[in-house]
Amino acid sequence: MTSAARTTIRWGIVGTANIARAAFLPGMRQAGGTAAAVASRELGRAQQFAAEHGISRAVAGYQTLIDDPGVDALYVPLPNSMHAEFVIAALRAGKPVLSEKPLCGNLTDTERVLTVARETGTLLWEAFVFAFQAQMTAVREAVGSGSIGELREIQSSFHFLVTRPENIRFAADLEGGALNDVGCYPIRLALDLFGVEHESAWADAVWGGRGVDIDSWGSLGYPGDRRLMLSCGLRRSYDTFTRLLGDAGEIRISNPFHPSGRDQFQVLAAGRDPRTEQAADEASFAPAVRHIQAVLREEEAPRLLAVDTALPVARALSDLHGCLKRPGRA
Repeated sequence: MTSAARTTIRWGIVGTANIARAAFLPGMRQAGGTAAAVASRELGRAQQFAAEHGISRAVAGYQTLIDDPGVDALYVPLPNSMHAEFVIAALRAGKPVLSEKPLCGNLTDTERVLTVARETGTLLWEAFVFAFQAQMTAVREAVGSGSIGELREIQSSFHFLVTRPENIRFAADLEGGALNDVGCYPIRLALDLFGVEHESAWADAVWGGRGVDIDSWGSLGYPGDRRLMLSCGLRRSYDTFTRLLGDAGEIRISNPFHPSGRDQFQVLAAGRDPRTEQAADEASFAPAVRHIQAVLREEEAPRLLAVDTALPVARALSDLHGCLKRPGRA
């Protein structure tokens, strides 16, 4: 048994992104992990982040942290364009990785990363943490039980307001944009519930920032004439409302992706009273981190690994991007 299997899991955070502060750290701590170190290209930035968020050590340089024997697992919240380089480095170093979504900002890099994950056997997860949550388990059970008949269509949105012009989501060279940042969530949800890859794609967008889609909408077609209708963007108030439409009813989910105790889903089936279930009041990342730590302690078998789930999402994003007409192009 490894030392990691006997002790609290020591996490290294590869970058000082806001999501690490706002989402990963609360979930990790609720799951019983510890933040051993954080890295930045600038030591001063890492030191400030560590001091503000109770992290034991600050490290200059991402590779330095990857090679650090004092960490058991790595969380990578870097810009999309940087995921491939440092996730691959971590995999080759034998460090289990939780990478922010999407796994990479383009299909080619995704394929490269997954090839290395298979070659090394190092564990890799993509941070669609909703897939580990109790609410998603209950939704799967409601769909699988036939409570709304056959699931025919998913209508799902993910919008929020980005106000700072310098935000990395507005940068094409960092592979930002609405589809990559939040459109990937409905795609991952559809993969989970339909259980197969898409067959067709259509999309359109509003362009802005520094050459990115700031609002996008479109559809993916699935075998059996099923479909996902998605809407995503960076310029209106927070909205993740989702409907699962069957031939005998529907399920309405206030927030399938990052629910709090205020969120719920409702099953509306023909001829039956509505049934409402409240989401658990816990940090969004906690169930995913709890599972990863149990795997590293050899208490659970790994599930929902990126080698099993990431490629269909990357292909769908690639096909939707391929539908978009950038300004100035015929």
